[in-house]
Amino acid sequence: MKIGILVSEGPFTHQASDSAYQFVKAALEKGHEIFRVFFYNDGVNNGTRLTVPPQDERNIQSNWTELAEKHNLDLVVCIAAAQRRGILDENEAKRQGKDADNIAPGFRISGLGQLIETGIESDRLVVFGD
Repeated sequence: MKIGILVSEGPFTHQASDSAYQFVKAALEKGHEIFRVFFYNDGVNNGTRLTVPPQDERNIQSNWTELAEKHNLDLVVCIAAAQRRGILDENEAKRQGKDADNIAPGFRISGLGQLIETGIESDRLVVFGD
């Protein structure tokens, strides 16, 4: 089965990001295909490389990056939601006249069209968050 994922909660706001991560990991272990993981609203906060949780807590951003590298996952951060929250890739930082970017490895920034495509191309779109 080809599965699309939508994450709309931040990594330290609610359980949504952790649940999405565990779901994706389990689905991959069962042989399912993850078409794309799309981060929207506060979910884009999963994609900042500047997150520094305490050492005794899980690092959900790092977990997503490692899972993406291992399984060649497409982790997409919504550009409009990311800009509102100060999350920029190198190109967007230059375009906006900023002196730095902070997108985490394995994540990329794109528009809502990627979410629409995810819903069309996937057998199921599973939503985590409100």
